[in-house]
Amino acid sequence: MASRLLWASRAASHLKISVFHRGFASVVKDLKYLDSHEWVKVEGNSATVGITDHAQDHLGDVVYVELPEVGTPVSQGSSFGAVESVKATSDINSPISGKVLEVNGELSESPGLINSSPYEKGWIIKVEVSDSGDVKNLMDADKYSKFCEEEDASH
Repeated sequence: MASRLLWASRAASHLKISVFHRGFASVVKDLKYLDSHEWVKVEGNSATVGITDHAQDHLGDVVYVELPEVGTPVSQGSSFGAVESVKATSDINSPISGKVLEVNGELSESPGLINSSPYEKGWIIKVEVSDSGDVKNLMDADKYSKFCEEEDASH
């Protein structure tokens, strides 16, 4: 089932069709997005961060994730780690400022979780939020979808 959806979204992105409105899209409504393709889910003063489905699709199979140490300060828009795939190495930027509370240790053993479950099992870090105002600078799902469409169309 998942591979058929993946094929459909690959085919759709190849044909420049928006998959967002079709129900198997790769954008989650209640998350906020950074223009470098990271997502954040803020709950109280804690935030979970990962890379989007769009990003993992462009990267291809993820083979290694460079994670920060717990306690590392992160700032909005700045890199805190990297994702290495068969195609490229890409920095991971933090959509929010704060301090790393937790890292997803499972990614050391199974970096492919970023491909198979970018919004759930493939989360990367949890952050103690230092400035909740950061969220205002991020895109919502609709804006991010449009951003991805425009970016893909320009490549």
